[in-house]
Amino acid sequence: GSLGVLDAQAGQDGIAQARAFSDAVKVTGVIVAKVDGSAEGGIVVAVREELGVPIRFIGVGEGAGDLQVFDPVSFAEGLFA
Repeated sequence: GSLGVLDAQAGQDGIAQARAFSDAVKVTGVIVAKVDGSAEGGIVVAVREELGVPIRFIGVGEGAGDLQVFDPVSFAEGLFA
């Protein structure tokens, strides 16, 4: 399988792109980049619902070291903190 990469700031366009990628290639997970706040955080839920595959990593900054393994519980707590 493949990992799809989605820019959290792309909104609905990003979901459409992820859907098209998923139609062309067997996607087994998603990396969501540029998750800088709760506004971008909502896309994580939408992607999971739309594609039915797990979010594997999120990018919370500009550097390679800002890529984190996605933990849904910690992520949800951060959205509501």
